[in-house]
Amino acid sequence: MKKLILAAAVSTLVMVPMAEQGHADTVRINMPSTFPGSLIQLGQAGVRLQNTLNLISNGELKVKFYEPKALVPPLEIFDAVANGSVDAGWSVSGYWGSKNSALNLFAAVPFGPAAGEYMAWMWHGGGEDLMNEIYNKSGLHSLACGILAPEASGWFRKEIKSPEDLKGLKMRFFGLGAKVMQKLGVDTQLLAGGDIFPALERGTIDATEFSMPAIDQNLGFYNIAKHYYFPGWHQQSTVQEFLINKKKWDGMSKQQRELIRTACRANVAFQFAEGEAIQGKALAEMKAKGVQIHRWDDNMLGTFKKAWEEVVVEESGKNPDFKRVWENLQAFRKEYKIWSDLGYLN
Repeated sequence: MKKLILAAAVSTLVMVPMAEQGHADTVRINMPSTFPGSLIQLGQAGVRLQNTLNLISNGELKVKFYEPKALVPPLEIFDAVANGSVDAGWSVSGYWGSKNSALNLFAAVPFGPAAGEYMAWMWHGGGEDLMNEIYNKSGLHSLACGILAPEASGWFRKEIKSPEDLKGLKMRFFGLGAKVMQKLGVDTQLLAGGDIFPALERGTIDATEFSMPAIDQNLGFYNIAKHYYFPGWHQQSTVQEFLINKKKWDGMSKQQRELIRTACRANVAFQFAEGEAIQGKALAEMKAKGVQIHRWDDNMLGTFKKAWEEVVVEESGKNPDFKRVWENLQAFRKEYKIWSDLGYLN
């Protein structure tokens, strides 16, 4: 009888679920974010990724989302992940354009593709592979892990009636669009989301762009600047990334890497659908609070596009990586246009 009891006890211990025992090969990933976890879409998508991976990995992955500045300043995530100070980061590759201007093209492209076309290029047209050819040189690996619908073009204290009205403005601006605005006489600076409202309130900047209406509403820009412009020619869609130290990535099992990749692709689908669903309500609420909504006329859009075409030539001449990625994207878009012209209503 004693032998039977002992055997049963041993058998029970052996059969304890792995989730309860813990995994000897559990991979822990600390993931500081560029965006606050409470920020709708941008930050919440990072928290969702954390929760999803912790749930579906059955203990193989332990991901921890960290608020901006909790581990590293939000605009220093690239270096921190590259040198191994942190394992990963939740951000947008356009924040690292000063490292390599080609990284901007994997985040948002002025007059560029809408979300469906953008992700088609990233996942099936070689975009994500090109991105990692660049990142891998710095000891990094990245996955497209979220996408936002079109952004607004910006918040201004005064109505903008012509390109002349832009000259001399101090404006927070992101990515390649900032280079366009600089050509039009705007003094641009890149600020993390949480730093924009105080700068606008103090008058350090005169105007800002940041994101889509629901996100801009969350950050309260309408309390200071009342003129809100569309369309967001500089960011018709914006790709978010899960950026991870390459040694960390390579050290994981194939199954663990696939869990992250699958969770990221689910994140893209959820975020895009949510983003499309919530903009109308946000616009109506801000309009009720005195926000004046404007749409750029053809003259202004033509001015922005002409300046953008000049930026492309300049950046392609300065950076072979930019030229290579740009040409790849343009070739994909040329082929895609055959389908989109036939398949979609204009």
